[in-house]
Amino acid sequence: MGETLYSSSYQPDPRSALDVLAFVLTPVEAFARVDDPDELEAVAELLGSAKEEAVKRWFSLRSESVSN
Repeated sequence: MGETLYSSSYQPDPRSALDVLAFVLTPVEAFARVDDPDELEAVAELLGSAKEEAVKRWFSLRSESVSN
């Protein structure tokens, strides 16, 4: 287990296209150790689902605000 080098309390806003886009475009290597192929693969799998969900939520929230 590695030492935490950076920590943030930043919470992306699921209603913000910029926040969602930044998350979706962030490469897997930002979330996993580059020297561990197993970790990269596992994180890529998890992030794929999370990124899909972020886009779905953004569309859903956007649709709600347009209809109100």
